[in-house]
Amino acid sequence: MNPKSETPAPEEPSNIVALPSAENSEGTSPSRFSASENFINRELSWLEFNRRVLEEAQDPTQPLIERVKFLTIFSSNLDEFFEIRVAGIKQQIESETSDVAADGMSPTETFNAIQRLAHELVATEYALFKDDIAPALAKNGIRVHEVASLNAKRTAWAQRYFREEVFPLLTPLAVDASHPFPQLLNKSHNLLVRARNERGGELLHAIVQVPRVLPRLILMPRGKGEDEPWDYIYLSSLIKHYIAELFPGLLLDGAHAFRVTRNSDLYIDEEEADNLLRSIEQELRRSSRGDAVRLEVAADCPKDYRELLLEFFDLGEMDLYRLDGPLSMTHLAPLVANDAFAKLKDRVFQPARDPALPPHARIFDVMRKQDVLLHHPYESFDPIVEFIENAAQDPQVLAIKITLYRTSGDSPVVEALMHAATAGKQVTAIVELRARFDEANNIQWARRLEEAGAHVIYGVVGLKTHCKALLIVRRDADRLRQYVHLGTGNYHARTARIYTDFSLLTTNPKITEEVAIVFNTLTGLASFPGLEKLLVAPFDLKSRLTRLIERERDHAAAGKAGRMIVKLNSLVDQETIEKLYEASCAGVKIDLIVRGICCLRPGIKNLSENIRVISIVGRFLEHSRIYYFDNAGKPEVFLASADWMPRNFIRRVEIAFPIEDPTLRDEIINEVLPRFLNDHIKARQLQSDGTYVRLKPEEGAPRSQAQLHFRERSRGQARKLAEAQPTPTTTIKLTPITTLRKEES
Repeated sequence: MNPKSETPAPEEPSNIVALPSAENSEGTSPSRFSASENFINRELSWLEFNRRVLEEAQDPTQPLIERVKFLTIFSSNLDEFFEIRVAGIKQQIESETSDVAADGMSPTETFNAIQRLAHELVATEYALFKDDIAPALAKNGIRVHEVASLNAKRTAWAQRYFREEVFPLLTPLAVDASHPFPQLLNKSHNLLVRARNERGGELLHAIVQVPRVLPRLILMPRGKGEDEPWDYIYLSSLIKHYIAELFPGLLLDGAHAFRVTRNSDLYIDEEEADNLLRSIEQELRRSSRGDAVRLEVAADCPKDYRELLLEFFDLGEMDLYRLDGPLSMTHLAPLVANDAFAKLKDRVFQPARDPALPPHARIFDVMRKQDVLLHHPYESFDPIVEFIENAAQDPQVLAIKITLYRTSGDSPVVEALMHAATAGKQVTAIVELRARFDEANNIQWARRLEEAGAHVIYGVVGLKTHCKALLIVRRDADRLRQYVHLGTGNYHARTARIYTDFSLLTTNPKITEEVAIVFNTLTGLASFPGLEKLLVAPFDLKSRLTRLIERERDHAAAGKAGRMIVKLNSLVDQETIEKLYEASCAGVKIDLIVRGICCLRPGIKNLSENIRVISIVGRFLEHSRIYYFDNAGKPEVFLASADWMPRNFIRRVEIAFPIEDPTLRDEIINEVLPRFLNDHIKARQLQSDGTYVRLKPEEGAPRSQAQLHFRERSRGQARKLAEAQPTPTTTIKLTPITTLRKEES
């Protein structure tokens, strides 16, 4: 599906710029690689990524509820984009920052281009829902009604529900000379009400906030038969229909729904913050009331209402989005979560166990014999959780060190760490309090870890600890040994089922020693000594990656085969892109698998003609990072937590780790990477003008889809394991930490 043919082009396609000609691309001077026309705008590239998410919702071959899921993801993505990126650009404009990005666009030019493209995408989203997805849902017995259209029986139920469940939670807030406009929370859903008293007089205004504690999509009573329809109403529609009950004695002139998005970035001066945890808690409370950056209103909202709201929020016309449907597609999430709609979803997928780690395996024993590489979610994340739980219970384990960036609120990993600390083991957790949108969760379980007796360290001043590392020190029969897990994803059991990532389990002495050095560097006062195996940001990751790219360039210049394959979430760093251009000009064949933002322009003669960029958007979120360098037939493969962005190289602690076991390395080179490169179903190829074109298999060629292949291979693996009928084992059951505390007291 070509996005250019599916949706109308932006009014001014400012993500498409004139390409450098062969005449101005001659030579090898660094200045030509850094020319602004060689770079795609970061923000517009991200919007193109979200277009690819929207294309998945547009795809009629997708199961219906999966299409709804992609609509909710598109909407949620756009919320975050406005909360962080657009908010930041607005601040640059207000501060009159004159800096321009590598692509040459000023903040004002970028903002205007964002708004044009975002308005186009949102219009496409709502037309898709209204004209295609909503009718398809209704055809399958899933209907969302306007309250005014309900029959008498349903109307009576709706009125009773409103009076008993909703009305007690509503608080009308007057807006007048003595009542300033209320400070509404970020992404809150509200109604602007206008009324007059019964004797006439001037117009009165009030705000009614839609309660967050109630479901935004309300399921109405249904019969017991399987074929009974699923009828829903929106909470805001219900409140609007009966809103007169909140204003007795007044004549309503109108009530219209709106939603405000605010700047949600945190601004913490760590040098000045005496207590980082308390500072972040205070900033979280402030950020929910940050400056408004976007206003969404119902399509029928009259002009004078819109102008009043824009004035209240100090926003311009470009910040206004008129929506013919729900104010957020995230309100459709209950449809995605409803197991009754299984026939309208993808086939259920259960991750398999890696053959090296069957349920009865003793993980410490396995790791002493071999390295283990897990590919999530196709291979279960359970062994990683079990590894930590076993360590917490094992009397021979003396110490556990871990970096925690994101984890679930009820995390079994955190629970196991708490048990280990309570049992007297030395537990050190480097907790990143500033993991965006997970700050509150992280604060909560950081405190619980401290209460259990763990050493909790809130990272390094000025840096986010983004690497995923676990070190367990165990007294084995022969000696003290270190066991290590390194990953590309978080210690989050739930997201490990929907994000694609890799986990390496190893006792390789050199790697485990270097992981220990990284922990000591982060927790102590020592400077980074430099390592042989691990590439660590912000210390040497970028410089060593640069040398690896230059090595491929030099091989190609010497007549050898230069080859690179890199899989990332984002490619933004200007200097690294220039090095890739340089390598391409020397003849290095480069394949980039970049899910999201890509600021590099591929396929330009005498600049990037040897570079191909594809993006895969599918059922699972592509999250793993892989760096492959051919090295003249002596290939090196690294897995990493880091994308190639300035923030990853400079402002974060990241680890790239080598896969040295020949069997595991060959699996990545010969099985994993080719599957991505040959995907012709979910892959789109980046064009030199910044657009993407969906790839299609050649006529007669097999339909190759990487994620589907890995799922089917996992299912086959699970069948083989089941046929082997492993010996049943007793599952370790941890005593709740609260019980342990009661027993101690």
